[in-house]
Amino acid sequence: MKKLLLGLLVLGLTIPAYAQITKIKTEELSEVIVYATNYKYLTNANTQEVASVPVIALERKAAAYDIRNSDIYFDEYDFYEVAFYVPDGSILATYDKNGKILRTAEKYKDINLPLAVKEAILDRFPEWAITKDVYLVRYHDVDGITKKYKLKLVNGDKVLRVKLDAGGNFL
Repeated sequence: MKKLLLGLLVLGLTIPAYAQITKIKTEELSEVIVYATNYKYLTNANTQEVASVPVIALERKAAAYDIRNSDIYFDEYDFYEVAFYVPDGSILATYDKNGKILRTAEKYKDINLPLAVKEAILDRFPEWAITKDVYLVRYHDVDGITKKYKLKLVNGDKVLRVKLDAGGNFL
């Protein structure tokens, strides 16, 4: 029994010693260049508020989409229109032949509203409840971005529809 325990002890101490001797093979990798093709779109579409998950997910999906690796890509076309859908929203994006987003039309239903919009509704319509909301986004590479909220307000049996911009200003 002593010999068995002594043999296991010696074996247990010598095996890790051999594991430490192996050399790590190092290789030098080639330089990688990362292009942020649609950074302008994501920067403009980003809000300071906590946006809904479908909005963030769909915008990132549209920005990360590589038209050049798609089945519809041909060098002879200048523009490509691609639609992205989730149950709560959709984006129709126009890409150039290099994969840059030129414009989008976005529509989302029942999202988390920005604080400025919530406060504007509360100040102007204190007894009303928001029952439905639609968030519309129009992005253009040159003109920038416009964000609009269409809300359905209910107070008892009265119904009111209002439109606001992202800053909480009534349109």
